[in-house]
Amino acid sequence: MIDVLSAIGYGIVGFAIIVVIGLVVIGELGESVGGTANTTAQSIIGYLGTSGLAGWIPAVIAVAIGGLFMVYFGSRKKGY
Repeated sequence: MIDVLSAIGYGIVGFAIIVVIGLVVIGELGESVGGTANTTAQSIIGYLGTSGLAGWIPAVIAVAIGGLFMVYFGSRKKGY
């Protein structure tokens, strides 16, 4: 079970790093182009940031851990 939790943790950390790198690249690209591109880049950052895609990370963690506990306790052999 610890191996599965470790794999989930590595996946979440990898996902967070990819989101942060994407936010930085999109922000810098929007600033270098300017004008309408910057407005669009800021909108995309909003969708990827805490109000968007990255905001789902805590929900994914909770569902994954809850599912692991349900599988662990549900798969125990009954004593009768």
